[in-house]
Amino acid sequence: MSGAGANPSRSAIVANTASGHHYLTIQGYSRTKGIPTGEGVRSRPFIIGGHRWRIDYYPNGKTSEFADYVCVSLILDEDVADAVKAQWDIGLAGEEEEAEQVASLASKSLDKFASWKGWIYRTFVKREDLERSKNLRDDSFTLRCDIVVVLDCRTEDRAAAFVSVPPCDLGRQLGDFFRTKKGTDVVFEIGGETVAAHRCVLAARSSVFSAELFGPMKEGNAASVVPIQDMDADVFKALLHFAYTGSLPKPLKEDQDAMCQHLLVAADRYDMGRLKLICEEKLCEYINVGSAATILALAEQHRCVGLKKACLNFLAAPATLKAVMATDGFQHLSRSCPSLMVELMAMSLPH
Repeated sequence: MSGAGANPSRSAIVANTASGHHYLTIQGYSRTKGIPTGEGVRSRPFIIGGHRWRIDYYPNGKTSEFADYVCVSLILDEDVADAVKAQWDIGLAGEEEEAEQVASLASKSLDKFASWKGWIYRTFVKREDLERSKNLRDDSFTLRCDIVVVLDCRTEDRAAAFVSVPPCDLGRQLGDFFRTKKGTDVVFEIGGETVAAHRCVLAARSSVFSAELFGPMKEGNAASVVPIQDMDADVFKALLHFAYTGSLPKPLKEDQDAMCQHLLVAADRYDMGRLKLICEEKLCEYINVGSAATILALAEQHRCVGLKKACLNFLAAPATLKAVMATDGFQHLSRSCPSLMVELMAMSLPH
């Protein structure tokens, strides 16, 4: 029999999960309003947690009772032997909305998804509320779907149950280092402003910075200033923020699409691949009739394979391509990327 002061043994039952999220953009929202109540449009399938899913979009509701609402549903788009257990949520994409959605996901009930079946938001958003909201922009809006799939459960010992290891906060610590300017040893001059930084941090994050600050052609010393040409100061500061923290500053400027375009160019210039991909992903959400040609030119000039595919996919509809060809951006595209004209002409030919 154990003594009164003996430490108790501990164990735990742990649910293994796999999670992810998917963005679905509704482009040309006003045109979808002509779809009758009860009829929906399916998204392309996507994979989260090892299972295939899709979102069904009903612009005039699933039933006449909810005809004033936009309705969405999440469907398990495959055959399964046993129902898939998952927590899920769909919301309008936006910085505030997404943060709330992620924070509340853990409190959602665990739903079961049988083959080709799903769950529905009958009153997802009232159409008049959507049309007055900031989420509807250039006749488009984006949904974010979060899914947490429960895979199985396991038991484990908890020998170190009294020790809680916090997540790594290196990004926050380096970010504080950048903000306080403690120990900075290089100063950049850009657009009439000066920005102090740390050579070693920038060299570790970018091969271009490494060559410029430590290579044979290094610029500046501890007491001098390195000039930065052909870049906006806000863009360069955002680039440095990412170099220190691994994340974009929040919030970005109001014209986020333009900021992402400039930041993508900066990321390519300084060989910061992950930042470039983040900008590509964000710009995919801003592709519309007015911006498609400009973004496609950017993708072609900076070798952005995924962003280029997203633009060409948007232009696949003949009516959309015709509308984009009438924009000023398309004239710039034809001059700056003549090779793309061959691809676009091939797309416009009848199949």
